Amino acid sequence: MTAKQDRFVVEYLANGLNATNAAIAAGYSEKTARQQGSRMLANPEVSAAVSGKTTEVMQKLEITAEMVLQEIGKLAFFDPVHLLNSDGSVKQIHEIEPRHRVSIAGFEVCELFEGQGEQKHAYGLLKKVKLVDKTRNLDMLARYFKMFKEDRDDDLEVNKITAIIMDL
Repeated sequence: MTAKQDRFVVEYLANGLNATNAAIAAGYSEKTARQQGSRMLANPEVSAAVSGKTTEVMQKLEITAEMVLQEIGKLAFFDPVHLLNSDGSVKQIHEIEPRHRVSIAGFEVCELFEGQGEQKHAYGLLKKVKLVDKTRNLDMLARYFKMFKEDRDDDLEVNKITAIIMDL
């Protein structure tokens, strides 16, 4: 592989698998970065290097594909009821089970006051909980299981044949 291809592989992994940004960081023109990124990923040597580096990182971190799939599943099917007490109030963060806490993207607590000066006193708490994007996680699972027509290999061949016929 060339030095630019090596740099692309490193940048691709560092840029969250964004081929366009990786191409720019590897030294390709911003004008052609999108095409260059696609071309790089289609290159068997580059593709093998990306796969090899990804596997290497996953092994170092002791992460398996099954673990990733399970975590996406937890996020996709999380039920917010696990964040609430029986009276509907939000649980304290330490009361939420660790397997449910991973679904929390943000947690904010604000103390509410009324009055002024020496009459000022706290009268409540405002708790805001932001959850991870359920739709995104469901989408990842659906793509993994090839539930969308465009993700199925058999349909890919049909689409290729259809495109060839349409060009005739």
